[in-house]
Amino acid sequence: MLARALTTISAEDYLRWERQAEGRSEYHAGQIFAMAGASRRHNRIVTNLSSALNVQLQSRPCNNYSSDMRVRIGNAERYVYPDIVATCGREEFEDDQQDVLLNPLLILEVLSPSTEAYDRGNKFRDYQTIPSLREYVLVSQDRRCFEVYRKQPDGRWLVELLSSLPLTLRLESIDCVLAEAEVYAKVDVESAAD
Repeated sequence: MLARALTTISAEDYLRWERQAEGRSEYHAGQIFAMAGASRRHNRIVTNLSSALNVQLQSRPCNNYSSDMRVRIGNAERYVYPDIVATCGREEFEDDQQDVLLNPLLILEVLSPSTEAYDRGNKFRDYQTIPSLREYVLVSQDRRCFEVYRKQPDGRWLVELLSSLPLTLRLESIDCVLAEAEVYAKVDVESAAD
């Protein structure tokens, strides 16, 4: 999803510019990176995840946001757009615009060929510095497979790979359960065993 750095600017200038821009860009320590478009399959999975979570969270003090909610990482060194972000309880925002979330509990990323290494590597390392984050989930768009990273009480992150059908994705941080059929509805993908 990241394209190329356009210029070097301050975090304040980035937010001012981004809030008026037609497209979306991420900010990484002074650099702006234009976000590339996603595939139909990627968009379908994000829509499925968001819809299923919204139904389960509807009567609870929790929210989920897809693709357009910025998350700040660190002291304004990074601003990113996760595919899905979820909160429970009081949400914290950078300012009154309420478009930069500071305290996500859960982040889900749908893997794309162009971003998979980034989502597994530097982006996940950066996400781990968010004190409120409890779960990070990678959702494959090429096969029915989930990787769930959970923060342990001692601060370590443990991974659970879910690839045996039928899949059930348990999101402990927000107390939700998603069936594989919900996540991959209207998406033609192989099972992990194929």
